[in-house]
Amino acid sequence: MNSLYDFIIEPLGDTYDNKIKLGNVDIILNTKIESYKFVNNVAKVLATPLAYKTSIKKGDLILIHHNVFRTFYDIKGVKKKSRSYFKDNKYFCALDQIYLYKTKDKWNSINDRCFIQPVKSNDKFKVEKEQSLIGILKIGNSSLETLGINEGDTVGYTPNGEYDFIVDNKRLYCMKSNDIVIKYGNQKNQTEYNPSWASSS
Repeated sequence: MNSLYDFIIEPLGDTYDNKIKLGNVDIILNTKIESYKFVNNVAKVLATPLAYKTSIKKGDLILIHHNVFRTFYDIKGVKKKSRSYFKDNKYFCALDQIYLYKTKDKWNSINDRCFIQPVKSNDKFKVEKEQSLIGILKIGNSSLETLGINEGDTVGYTPNGEYDFIVDNKRLYCMKSNDIVIKYGNQKNQTEYNPSWASSS
């Protein structure tokens, strides 16, 4: 069973990822379905599209847009599954809704997407724990490599273009190649910042 243009996928685990473990206790972080922050973003590929070739294969894990699995209430207050829902916990997913795919334990970016890990702030007088608009490139792409910007480099990026995802228990910012505006190089004095709640999810 294959779709013509979409991937057929299923969530890895539940459709919502709203629990963290504190010691031996599972803590539920929210009780409402409206918040996109708690929608599961990791899926397993069951079938690939027939209309075009892709490097994503059946069985790969993918990181997807939160709206694919998101549940909502319509204007009458009736609970509905997303328009991507197919049947039996299976969903359709378009290529532009995929940000990463994992083959042989390595995450690979799609098109011009890249992922940045924020770095700790060195300013003792600020409340913010991470530096603004500076991070370490963790998952790059071919267009950035052409510009000499490689994984491990410290980079600066434009505001309001980053979206946070949890990737292997690390909070990373997803953005596009054009959002990267400066390369600082591979600076050893930078410390990666990962909030405690990300590593406990």
